[in-house]
Amino acid sequence: MTLPIAPTMTRRSALAAALAAVAWRPAFAVEDANGAQADALHVLNRLAFGPTPGDLDRVTRMGTPAWIAEQLHPERLALPSFLVDQLATLRTPNETQRELVASYREMQKEAKEAKQAETASADGKKPGTEEGGERRKQIATIYLEAGEERLLQALNSPRQLEEVLVDFWFNHFNVYEGKGLVRVLTESYEREAIRPHVLGRFRAMLGATAKHPAMLFYLDNWLSVAPGYQPRRGGGAAKASGLNENYAREVMELHTLGVDGGYTQQDVTELARILTGWTMVPQQPRKRRFVNGQDAVASNHGDSIFGFDPARHDDGSKTWLGHSVAPGGQMEGEYALDVLARHPATAKHIATKLARRFVADDPSPALVARLTQRFLDTDGDLRAVMQSLVDSLEFRDPRPKKFKTPYQYVLSSVRATGITTTNVRPLMATLTQQGQPLYGCQTPDGWHDTEADWLNPNAITQRVNFATALASGRLPLQRVDFSDAPAGANGMTAMERQTDRAMNKDMAVEGSTPPVDAAALLATLGPAISDKTRAAVAGSPPPLRAALVLGSPDFMRR
Repeated sequence: MTLPIAPTMTRRSALAAALAAVAWRPAFAVEDANGAQADALHVLNRLAFGPTPGDLDRVTRMGTPAWIAEQLHPERLALPSFLVDQLATLRTPNETQRELVASYREMQKEAKEAKQAETASADGKKPGTEEGGERRKQIATIYLEAGEERLLQALNSPRQLEEVLVDFWFNHFNVYEGKGLVRVLTESYEREAIRPHVLGRFRAMLGATAKHPAMLFYLDNWLSVAPGYQPRRGGGAAKASGLNENYAREVMELHTLGVDGGYTQQDVTELARILTGWTMVPQQPRKRRFVNGQDAVASNHGDSIFGFDPARHDDGSKTWLGHSVAPGGQMEGEYALDVLARHPATAKHIATKLARRFVADDPSPALVARLTQRFLDTDGDLRAVMQSLVDSLEFRDPRPKKFKTPYQYVLSSVRATGITTTNVRPLMATLTQQGQPLYGCQTPDGWHDTEADWLNPNAITQRVNFATALASGRLPLQRVDFSDAPAGANGMTAMERQTDRAMNKDMAVEGSTPPVDAAALLATLGPAISDKTRAAVAGSPPPLRAALVLGSPDFMRR
């Protein structure tokens, strides 16, 4: 018999009391599960964002090798029509890099003019303009649509491994959407420089990210010039600030060789010299030939605003990583990227990060060595490297060794419930509350992926709050929110305020979903939930049961 919740006891505090009865270390239910079902759960947790209703049975029937083979060739999997329709409503993917940059600069210009008018005004009040307000709404919409495009696909696409890898590789080549121009270019960056290459050649992705204006702006290479450079008057070229080493340092430390990759500060300076002249020219119509194939696919729209400016380039000889680099214009940089992409240290760095993401926080040296060799043998073929990873004995160990990041936790929670989600903006607000705002990592190393980074008391509290709101049907996941909804005095948008009410004040809001059925949720998750947790769920009041499943230590691991 279960007891009703006392009126003075909130749903959240009752859930916390129930969770206290469950050991924080999961009981590894998969060890005692049916072998085929345990295998299915394992690949769904590691190569996807967890199972949706029916996934366990479907993957068990087809067999995990067949499912993995599908995932390694996402182009063969058709997107469901409802997802295609949702994505078709987004305007940002149809805008060119040039149009996006023009919108942002117009907003900057209007803001500057408004500030000047405010200073000149007798009463010191800022005169608003309809055009300025509309421009700000457009910029806000671009950011929100980037999040919608990412999360709708992560939740609903059958190409789950592709979605997991988009998250992995965006973090690897991270840019921060809060830095100026990057705000309007993040969606373009992910769609053009990351997504097409996650199962392709590493060199192609390295080149696409290096040339994308989001990376050029984020790490300031667009400003880097040779000593003594004098900008042309009225030429519309990017301003200059001397030699800038930011990108040169990060492309070696984070993107390729790794911090222990054997380079020196002199190598950083020499690579920065090699990459001078790699800039962007948004004001000029595109009238240039491609230097190589990597450049040609830099933008799906064919409007890449990347440009090489010979006048800004340091055309002296360089000595870098033991190589003598003769003057060669843009081809110096292409050569440098070739060297980095094929370097053994790069292979080891990438192998280590992939093993850490898909196997364990501290992966075995033997696994890293095999993946390193596969990377080198295939010239950085990422599909081949992933095949080797999933074929490894280390990957096949079904024990849930990884603690979910907030991004993985939120997505796997919503997928497990089977809720049809038309509004992902509450999830964007939730990710911010849980400390991992989408596209919001300020540092170039991206979000980390280990238990030490995310397991702490405050994080667990935030997850329990989210689990309670989601399970009880209080999140507005089926509401259409508008980007021009006014912000309150605390700067929160209407959607953020609604999400805060749902999670922290036990209040249902417009567009809320039905409460989650705990029995159906347990069936979806199968052996992921241990007998001990199931007993705790069964002994809890019915309104708490689904939240207890989602807030359990079993579910927080993968």
